[in-house]
Formats: sequence, structure tokens, C-alpha cells
Amino acid sequence: MEAAVGSVTQSGDKVIAIENGKFGERFKDLAALYAEVVPLVFEWGHPIDIEMVKEKLDNGAKAVTLVHNETSTGILNPAAEIGKLTKKHEAIFIMDGVTSLGGDDVKVDEWGVDIAVVGSQKCLAAPPGLAAVSVSEKAFEAMKGIAKRPYYNDLLAYKRSANKPKPETPYTPAIPLFYALQEALHIVKEEGIESRIIRHRTLTEAIRAAVAEMNIEMFPQLNEYSLYSNTISAMKAPVGNDGEDIKNDMKKRGIIIAGGQERLKGKIFRIGCMGIVTARDVLSTIQQLEIVLNKRGYIDSLGTGTEAAIQVIDRL
Repeated sequence: MEAAVGSVTQSGDKVIAIENGKFGERFKDLAALYAEVVPLVFEWGHPIDIEMVKEKLDNGAKAVTLVHNETSTGILNPAAEIGKLTKKHEAIFIMDGVTSLGGDDVKVDEWGVDIAVVGSQKCLAAPPGLAAVSVSEKAFEAMKGIAKRPYYNDLLAYKRSANKPKPETPYTPAIPLFYALQEALHIVKEEGIESRIIRHRTLTEAIRAAVAEMNIEMFPQLNEYSLYSNTISAMKAPVGNDGEDIKNDMKKRGIIIAGGQERLKGKIFRIGCMGIVTARDVLSTIQQLEIVLNKRGYIDSLGTGTEAAIQVIDRL
């Protein structure tokens, strides 16, 4: 993320930083290290107003940052629509695809994404420690005019090294992680990317069906452009319960889920569904969540959430 904004912007450049969650906020903070940030902040978990993005772009900007899949709030942001606007205004579109690529549709070229970022440890299911970017020719051209690019995160330096007769990284590579990523990509190829996306979507839909049966409300608010995330589900903590307590109760039962971050701590809990996740994993999680909520007196009976999840999973 820092390589992306640092390689194409500099002091005096305007960057529209779209934020509706923790990682959008992080992109905004990173951009502020290199350029003049024009913040476009929405309440965390609320959808992006496309018209407001258009208004900001009408006033001029060199780049726009967007988190495609905002895992802190469980919302999928409208990358295709933002891409249309940035193309029209000739701005550079920088997109965090860290938790969507490999688990959902990410059409970098079709959407007009100039720099897309992905992490190894999410939907690709490799060990953490590597990041990858795709860079358009438009973005590479923009880098040539930047007087002070980052040193270790200079994307032009990576391009020069990649174009050598024997491609390499400009600095010492993490070779064991490269082999791990290669194996993870072999697994993706064996499953098939379309089948992998369907699995992610179906299992996450099963989680949503289960919590709906337990009268638990999804956290994100949607509009015509936004969707629920297909790789993580963020739910409001049930009335009378704290999301952190639910998370801790689940941990005691051998299931790791996530809580809310910063201002959302205690208000929500989240169930991830990325990488090598199976129907058994999802059903085990739902079964234990039912037991936790039953012990807390929020639901009276067990099994209805699990049955709702099974009905969705049976479509796989």
C-alpha cells in the first residue's frame, strides 16, 4: 500500500482517500506521508456515495485510493464504479485487493485499476510476509516524474529488476516464502479460480443465513453499489452482549473469530472465510456460536442456525 502511494505521488499532489473502515483509514494515513490528502470519509460500515467521489474528482486529483473489500466492517466497495470515474478524470486508481483477490471477482484491467495490491496470507492462503502489486503502464509513466520515491518500496526499482534477463527482486528475496506462494498458487489452479470464488461466496452466504436465523443483524449498511463481503461476515453484537465477550467465549471452545477494531470494539464480531476454508469449518463455527449464544440466554434452542447454513452449503 505504501509502495503504491509513495511511488506515484509527491508533495503537492492531491490524493482522494476513500474511507469507510479501518483499512481505508490506513490508506489515508499512508497517502498523507507523501502527498496532500483529500479525505472522503464515511461512517465505518456505511456505503460509499459515488456522487461525492465524483464531486471530489471534479476538483482535481492525481490519485484515488480505495479498499475493495473492507474487512474491518464486512463491506464490499464498488471498485468498478470508482474505476470508471478515475478513468474519466485521468486519475490513478490505487486499490487494496488484499482480502478479495483469490476469493472474489477482482477484474483489475476491466475496472481500470492502475495499482492493485494483494497480500499472500488472505484468500491465497500462503504464509504471511509477501505482498504483490499489479501496475498499469499509466502508473509506471507517472512514477518517472516523482523526484523522491520510497527506497525499498520503489516500484520502478522492482520493474527494472524484473526486466533483467534473469528476473529478480532489487533486494534480497524471501525465498522460502516465494516457494510457499508458488505452492499456494498451484493449489488455487487445481481448485480453479471460479470454483474457489464460488466456494468463498457460498460459505460466507451460509454464515449470513445462519446468523439471520439467530436474529443477529449484519453490521454493514448497503446501497445500490455496495455488497456484503464474500470473504468475511461482520455482525452486530446481539442486544445485551459484547462482541469481545462472544469472541472470547468462542476461543474457549476452540474457535477463533475476530472482534471489532478501534471504535467498533465490543460492538461487532466477525467471522472470516478466506483461503482453505471448508464446509466443516463453517458448520463447526456456527454450532459453537449457537452454544455460546444459548448459554448467554440470547437464543432458546440449538440447531436452527446450523440447518440454515447446511441448506446453503448443499448448493456447493
